[in-house]
Amino acid sequence: MLQKKLFLHFLCAGGCALLLAGCTVGPKYERASAPTTAKWDVSEPWRQSDPKDAVPKGEWWGVFRDDELNGLEKDAIAANQTLQAAIGNYNQARAAAAIQVATLFPTFGVAPSAYRQRLSGNRPKNGAVQLLPPFTQNSYTVPFTVNYEVDLFGQRRRTIEAAEASYQSSAANLENVRLVITAELAGDYFTLRQLDSELGILNRTVDTLTRGLELVDSRHKGGVASGLDVAQEETLLQTTRTQATLLFQQRKQFEDAIAVLVGKPAPDFHIPTKELNAEPPPIDLGLPSDLLERRPDIAQAERQMAVANAEIGVAKAAYYPSLSLFGNGGWQAADIAKLANVSSTFWALGANVAESIFNGGARRAQVEFAKSGYDVNVANYRQSVLTAFQEVQDDVTGLTVLQQARDTQQLAVDAARRTLDLSEDRYKGGLVSYLDVVTAQQNLLIDEQEAAVIQGQRLVTSVLLVKALGGGWDASSLAAVQVKPKLKDIVAP
Repeated sequence: MLQKKLFLHFLCAGGCALLLAGCTVGPKYERASAPTTAKWDVSEPWRQSDPKDAVPKGEWWGVFRDDELNGLEKDAIAANQTLQAAIGNYNQARAAAAIQVATLFPTFGVAPSAYRQRLSGNRPKNGAVQLLPPFTQNSYTVPFTVNYEVDLFGQRRRTIEAAEASYQSSAANLENVRLVITAELAGDYFTLRQLDSELGILNRTVDTLTRGLELVDSRHKGGVASGLDVAQEETLLQTTRTQATLLFQQRKQFEDAIAVLVGKPAPDFHIPTKELNAEPPPIDLGLPSDLLERRPDIAQAERQMAVANAEIGVAKAAYYPSLSLFGNGGWQAADIAKLANVSSTFWALGANVAESIFNGGARRAQVEFAKSGYDVNVANYRQSVLTAFQEVQDDVTGLTVLQQARDTQQLAVDAARRTLDLSEDRYKGGLVSYLDVVTAQQNLLIDEQEAAVIQGQRLVTSVLLVKALGGGWDASSLAAVQVKPKLKDIVAP
């Protein structure tokens, strides 16, 4: 009964104090402006996709329709250690926000105790003339304490605001890490497939050159071809084999990089060879202003601005006094049988008001420090927006150029193949030397390799464009990232 009465007294005092707690110092948060543009600079043959071609939310890599890539991405989501660290940071931010939200409520504690003691007969008598005999006594106490600091000027509310914004910033960072990891994996995967295509071209060229060497060697033995023809063909054959060996080493490096991304030891990880045969998917750019909501790194920078803004309020609140309410009570008796008696009860209520009178300008410096931190975050936010525009525009321009290069390079491959056919026919007819055939073989090899490189670059650039557009993510999801106080959290130990 006593603790109930004590708690009611305390709530009454707290309610009166809360009537005063309507003032929150510090600036109200508003998102800072950022430089934007009305449209993207696109030209033919670029074509923005239809709405049905929009990048899917979450598993954005599905637009490439590659089952093996889908499997690797799922492995990376489950086992990538950088991503696991980001998840840990996110959970820490949620716990930190919960700690601050808990300060909205009073603390209520109990610390029962029991002890037995013997007092000395020779103890100080405090002026008494009679002898004080020794005696033994018991003491049983069940005390309760209640404490609450009234948020008169919003310091706690600003601290909670900063913690919630930091929690949301951590959520955006988690999404950005996930986007970076999955985009890096997709880029490495398509580069590896590009190398597979180049290796396929080199291996086919080696087979062709081997047959050509056999032909020219037999002609040399028959006195039709010179030793120079044999040497030229053999030189090109061995050079092509060297290129294939070096390219295989490069492929292994990308395979090992993918192993790290999916959380597997490189020596045990292998990807079967498969030549590249995919085409970049159509991608809906949307409006440039959409990037402010679609890029998790921009959302993270914006939330950091909100954190810095709230910290200004926390610093300004230090100028004002603090009010703490406290209460304690319980039962105390020497006989445990009398512990529940009304006469065994005790209680006390009180309040403390504290105000710093002189601190050598520390508070003013703290406010200036917080304001400067906000300015830093505004600049970082605007820089992240500018960087986002640059990345999207670069990738759009890159896809346009690579599409044109793919078309012209295919014409070059076709022309090189016709040149080789003509050179072989003219050589067999005795009209040209074998040097013309070797030159045509070299040119065809170079042009086919360049075509494979361009195709790989187109797919990698498409991945970079999807990443630059945010991978289908939307900042509206951050609205659900907040800590709400629950009864079970209030009474939990």
